Amino acid sequence: MIQSKNLTKTYGSQTVLNIEDLVIPKGQSFGLVGNNGAGKTTFFSLLLDLIQPTTGHVINNGVQVNTSEAWKPFTSSFIDETFLIGYLTPEEYFYFIGELRGQNKADVDGLLSQFEDFFHGEILGQKKYLRDLSKGNQKKAGIVASFIGNPEVVILDEPFANLDPTTQIRLKGIIKDLAKKGEVTVLVSSHDLSHVTEVCERIVVLNKGQIVRDIQTSEATLRELESFFAGKNRREEQH
Repeated sequence: MIQSKNLTKTYGSQTVLNIEDLVIPKGQSFGLVGNNGAGKTTFFSLLLDLIQPTTGHVINNGVQVNTSEAWKPFTSSFIDETFLIGYLTPEEYFYFIGELRGQNKADVDGLLSQFEDFFHGEILGQKKYLRDLSKGNQKKAGIVASFIGNPEVVILDEPFANLDPTTQIRLKGIIKDLAKKGEVTVLVSSHDLSHVTEVCERIVVLNKGQIVRDIQTSEATLRELESFFAGKNRREEQH
């Protein structure tokens, strides 16, 4: 489904991403973890053609993302609240995204009805603009908007940040349900090792822009990740 080949991003003399070869099969729930500056958001930005690669390319379902826009109808994402349209209400925003994705109001309403628990009465019918919602509620709106139009690829950057524990639990259920169908490729980055271990069948660890671990999730994965990052911190303290 998604293939990155000789993919690098360099700013001046600093290479922030260097992925020689990475393949993410269709239907996989894929987690990306790493410390700040590891290259997670850079990788997602390249996937979404928000920035240009220095070398290499990303192929999404047979389409090279930086030379064609044919990947856009089946790919969606929520990176952060700056991608929202702050002067719209959530309802206006959802219908706008629906129009872009060929969905009518009834289609969108049908989807939104599935997320009443996730919204927890704080999104719809509040007569508030998106810009006036809390960071957590902005994130809820952005995440659900990414599901409009039956995308085949969903990219979520730090989706658990700024969410209260109850909403985090609900979101984990939503991501698991998406992945269970085997038709949606879900990419999640997170600083929270336990969350990403719980919802992703495969986890890649980035460090200074390079892949240093590629793990099929098992009962031992969380301990392995915690041990890696604890050891990394000790190694850095020694230098």
